[in-house]
Amino acid sequence: MQINRLFKIVYLLMKKKSITAKELAAHFEVSKRTILRDIDALATAGIPVYTSQGKGGGISILDRFILDKTVISEAEQEQILFALQGMSATQYIETESILSKLRSLFKKTDKDWIEVDFSRWGNSAEDKARFDTLKNAVINERVVSFTYSSSFGETVERKAYPLKLAFKSTSWYLQAFCLLRNDYRIFKISRMKNVEILAEVFDSKAFKIPEIQTSENQFPCIVDVTLHIMPNATYRVYDEFDERSIIKNKDGSLIVTMSVPNDYWIIDYLLSFGESLEVLAPQSIRDEVIRRAEEIKNVYANKT
Repeated sequence: MQINRLFKIVYLLMKKKSITAKELAAHFEVSKRTILRDIDALATAGIPVYTSQGKGGGISILDRFILDKTVISEAEQEQILFALQGMSATQYIETESILSKLRSLFKKTDKDWIEVDFSRWGNSAEDKARFDTLKNAVINERVVSFTYSSSFGETVERKAYPLKLAFKSTSWYLQAFCLLRNDYRIFKISRMKNVEILAEVFDSKAFKIPEIQTSENQFPCIVDVTLHIMPNATYRVYDEFDERSIIKNKDGSLIVTMSVPNDYWIIDYLLSFGESLEVLAPQSIRDEVIRRAEEIKNVYANKT
């Protein structure tokens, strides 16, 4: 008699209202006599299984039966609760009801061990509503429409098959099949506006979601940048750069090297350091930062 088969029989009975001994025998590729012996063993162990005769009859288990919590070890119970609490901390996944029931089942106290909020300052309600809309679209396989602002400054109306929500680095993304480009695309959720679920449906099984691309794959033009960063901005350096790319000078300033896509966003990022950063190389990036800084200066100069 296989203990593993007994557990599987219980799970099947919990999923189905009734199943015949013949169907169980075919499922497990054993004889009907073996299945009947298994059912007797379960009944002897206190599992509330019963059989009914006649048309529509078969083997059943009481509707309100649940597996004893001792089937799951103490360590596994803790891991399940911690994982659910970690998901709940994102404030995007509704898990409180499940957590409450499992804590009661496992007889565990509430350990408030993590606090995470991925929403932007002042935009919590809007971000959560957008995330919930996309989550429902993914689950229900419904087409979405939205307005998207790209890193190139373009604002385009899009329709897409939403396939998966992903969190990478510090942001949430939607992996989708874009109907405008007829190809897979990754959309940063904070740049998606006017998100609506449409009546159109799609079959997610017909799509194979590609891995989130690295910068090297997504942007063929990669540039090596060398930066001189003043001591007052070192807190950002250790937050945002690999420690192996940092050299500390005697005066407390830092030399940082990085390989990045030669894209619009890199100039904006470098300018966010203000006067605390100087681009040492390459000259093309240095010149572009100077040009953009002059444009910013002129905006204010024209209004004085």
